[in-house]
Amino acid sequence: GTKPVARGVVYRDSLGIVHVAYLNQGDANEIILSAGALGSPQLLMLSGVGPSDHLRSFGLDVVVDNPGVGQGMSDNPMNAIYVPSPSPVEVSLIQVVGITRFGSYIEGASGSDWTTRTASSSGDGARQARVFGMFSPQTGQLPTVPPKQRTPEAIARAVEAMSQVPDAALRGGFILEKVLGPQSTGSLALRNLDPDDNPIVQFNYFAHPDDLRRCVAGIEAIERVIRSRSFSRFAYPNFAFPAMLNVTAEFPANLMRVRGGSDPAALERFCRDTVMTIWHYHGGCQVGRVVDRDYRVLGIDALRVIDGSTFNASPGTNPQATVMMLGR
Repeated sequence: GTKPVARGVVYRDSLGIVHVAYLNQGDANEIILSAGALGSPQLLMLSGVGPSDHLRSFGLDVVVDNPGVGQGMSDNPMNAIYVPSPSPVEVSLIQVVGITRFGSYIEGASGSDWTTRTASSSGDGARQARVFGMFSPQTGQLPTVPPKQRTPEAIARAVEAMSQVPDAALRGGFILEKVLGPQSTGSLALRNLDPDDNPIVQFNYFAHPDDLRRCVAGIEAIERVIRSRSFSRFAYPNFAFPAMLNVTAEFPANLMRVRGGSDPAALERFCRDTVMTIWHYHGGCQVGRVVDRDYRVLGIDALRVIDGSTFNASPGTNPQATVMMLGR
């Protein structure tokens, strides 16, 4: 039979007013969906494209039964080690990437500006709240924490603890490693029918043993860097590497904490217990499963997906350049 054709989009403007926009007549006109690895599979499902059983469980009409929508979800696991410095270091936010032979990318963030202060909204505004970016309890590690531990109370305790850390203790920086093209994959499912609500996503960090092996190798590479002669002026001479791991694991930003040594088993625990996202998710609308090689949605005319959800693998570091080339 004739394939379904995408006709238009329903959207809400900045004032909350709902609009409907239709395509003009003609074969050259089409809709491009570009809502990212979390948004694009969600919007396809809400539009009736996805696993039929899952769609019907929400009362949705099935336009195209495609069990690949929402599958192959993956995220580069990131682990960081905090390195306190005896002297102030210049501000540097991931300006150099070390590409290893074993599939781990090594990067660094240092200087006083990796943590900034903002005026508190409560009281007289004199007290300032610290903002930790990717290392904040509300962002970096939150997606990796089991849902039952992801409580407002746990986050509030971590935020308060971070605010009590003295500035002198934060002088230094982080060296982090990220796994290139993780083998572990998960899935995305609808939470409800509200497009403004986040879907349910599981990335299954370190489910594949190769990802864990590469994380351990990355942490070991960071240890070699810290112990090198050229790095010696940035680290305390008698501060052993296992102590750095413990300080990092005990950082209030980590909602799950464990102490251990630097043997391989302890490094595996460190990888699992301090993993965080850096928001480079991919999958959910992968080429060959949901879209063809020209990024056209399988089974539907006049609809393409152009974003990181189409990736079968992801770069080891920031994917912005790859995504922009795809868009062009």
